[in-house]
Amino acid sequence: MLSDTKIRSLKPREKAYKVSDDCGLYLLMNPNGSRWWRFKYYFGGKECGISLGVYPDVALKYAREQREEARQLVVRGIDPSVQRRTNKIALENSFKRIAEEWLALQSKKLAEITMSKARWILNAFIYPRLGSRPIAEITAPELLTVLRPIEARGMHETAHRALQRCSQIFRYAIATGRATRDITSDLRGALAPVVVENRAAITEPQKIGTLLRSIGAYVGHPTTAIALKLSPLVFVRPSELRAAEWSEIDLNAAKWRIPAERMKMRERHIVPLSTQAVALLRDLRSIARKSRYIFPSLQSRDRPMSVNTVNAALRRLGYARGEMTAHGFRAMACTCLNELGWHPDLIELQLAHAERNKVRAAYNRAERLADRSKMMQAWADYLDGLRAGKRETTPTPIHSPQPTAPPRGQTNHQNISRKDGEMQDGTVPQMELFS
Repeated sequence: MLSDTKIRSLKPREKAYKVSDDCGLYLLMNPNGSRWWRFKYYFGGKECGISLGVYPDVALKYAREQREEARQLVVRGIDPSVQRRTNKIALENSFKRIAEEWLALQSKKLAEITMSKARWILNAFIYPRLGSRPIAEITAPELLTVLRPIEARGMHETAHRALQRCSQIFRYAIATGRATRDITSDLRGALAPVVVENRAAITEPQKIGTLLRSIGAYVGHPTTAIALKLSPLVFVRPSELRAAEWSEIDLNAAKWRIPAERMKMRERHIVPLSTQAVALLRDLRSIARKSRYIFPSLQSRDRPMSVNTVNAALRRLGYARGEMTAHGFRAMACTCLNELGWHPDLIELQLAHAERNKVRAAYNRAERLADRSKMMQAWADYLDGLRAGKRETTPTPIHSPQPTAPPRGQTNHQNISRKDGEMQDGTVPQMELFS
C-alpha cells in the first residue's frame, strides 16, 4: 500500500506508469511529474475507471475515501462514472446555481440595497435547505417547510419576500429550460398575510419644529449631525443619502445628481439643493476626511456610513422607532408639501416615485427642475420657520399654468433642451399631464 513518503519519492519516467495502492486505487505518475489518482473497477463485465483528482491536492486519505464511496456504488449496482455525470448535471441545474445566474442578471437593474436584501434572504433561508437540490425536483410542500420557520419567527414580510424571490427564480429556470413550472403558485394563500405598517414619521408642524430643534442640539460626530440636518432638506431614501459621493454634488449649480445605479427605480435623479442644504455641504466639505463619500464610515473612509446611522442618532435624541425613522423624512415632506398646496406631480418627481400609469410614464419625460428648485427652497424656508417656532409659515405653492398650443408645424418637445429638462428659453416644459 502507498504512503505519503513513498508517493513523494516517486520520480517521473519517459512514459507514464502506475503505482497501486489497494482495492483498485492506483496513482498514475506522468512524465511531467503530475500524479493522478484513479480507481479501476468492473461493471457489467467490463473494466472501467474514474479519476479521483491530483496529488497532493487530493491527499492519500481522501483518495481512499472516494474509492470506498465508488466501490459501494458498484456493490449497489450503480456505475460510479454514470453517477458522477448525473451529479454534475444536478449541480448545474441546482436551485443555487440558477438563483445566482438570476441575481447576476438582476444586478444590472436592481438597486444595491435591493440586491443585498435578495442575497440575504437566499443565503440565510433558502440555500441551506434547497440550494443543492435540482430545481425541477423541488415541490411546493418542500418549499413551504422552508418558509414556515421564517413565519414562526414573526418575519411574515420576509417569508412573503422569500416566496416572491423563489417565484422569480423558478420563472427564470422555466425560461432557460431547466424547470417546467413555477411551483410557488401552489402556495398562494399558504402564508399568513402581511400586516402593512407605514414607516413612522412626524408630520404635524409643531412636532416637526420640536424635532428640528432637537436635531440642531444633537451632540455627536459632526458628520452624523450634518446627515441628520440634511435628511429633511433633501428627503431622499436613507440608502441614497448614506452612499452619496462628492462627485455627484455641484455646489455652484446647487444640484445633486444621483446616478441611476444608486436609485431604487434605476433612473438618474436630480435633487435641487436649497441654500440651507448647500451651506451644510460646504461645512461638511471643510471638515470631511479625504473620502469620495460625503458621509464616510467612522471605521473606514473607503466605505459609506452605516444604513442605521441616522436611525441610531434619532434614538439618541429620544425618538422611538414607532415615532420617527430616517425614511420618515420622506413621508414628512410628502404630507406637508401636499397640505401646503404644492402640485402632487412636483412632489412625486422629487420623491423619485415610479409612475404607476405606464402610458403616462411613457409620455412624461419632463423633470420640471425650475419648479422643483422653487419648491425645495420654499420647503427649506418653511422648515426654518418651524424650527424657530413660527406658527404661520405657509410658502406660496406653485400652480402649473395651462399649456399653450405650439405654433403650426412645431411640437412642444421640439423646444426642450437636453439640460435638466428645461426649455431653450429657460422656462420649464408644461404638459397637459401636469395642468
